[in-house]
Amino acid sequence: MNSIQEKEFRRRQISFVGLLSAITVILLGLHYYIYYYFAASVDLKIPLWTVYAFHFIVVLLIYSFINYRHTSGKTDVFNVFMILTFLKMILAVVFLLPVLLSSLENKVPDVLNFFFPYFIYLGLEVWTVTNFLKEKTN
Repeated sequence: MNSIQEKEFRRRQISFVGLLSAITVILLGLHYYIYYYFAASVDLKIPLWTVYAFHFIVVLLIYSFINYRHTSGKTDVFNVFMILTFLKMILAVVFLLPVLLSSLENKVPDVLNFFFPYFIYLGLEVWTVTNFLKEKTN
């Protein structure tokens, strides 16, 4: 990469980290608020902050890889996104294994607390990949 590409990479990366951080803080705060007022009696095996840390890290890694490929001139962003999304699904199952294999009577709250933000973050990923694809066609 030349210096112009590096600056473009850094600009997009910093912008995305700011957006991702803001979304994570807002969603986590909202999730804690809802949990505290409506489901405080439910014991969760996986704390909410670890769910959001997982999503933050995985989404950041996926975006960083796609951003790097796009900046390097690789045009197969969609194919890479599909492969990384499949790997993310596998990681999600591995992340949830302690809950799924536990002897908890009610596993639904933990699974729902994981998958609600999962789909919101997935929507964010799709939106960013769509922006990369739009840049490619322009």
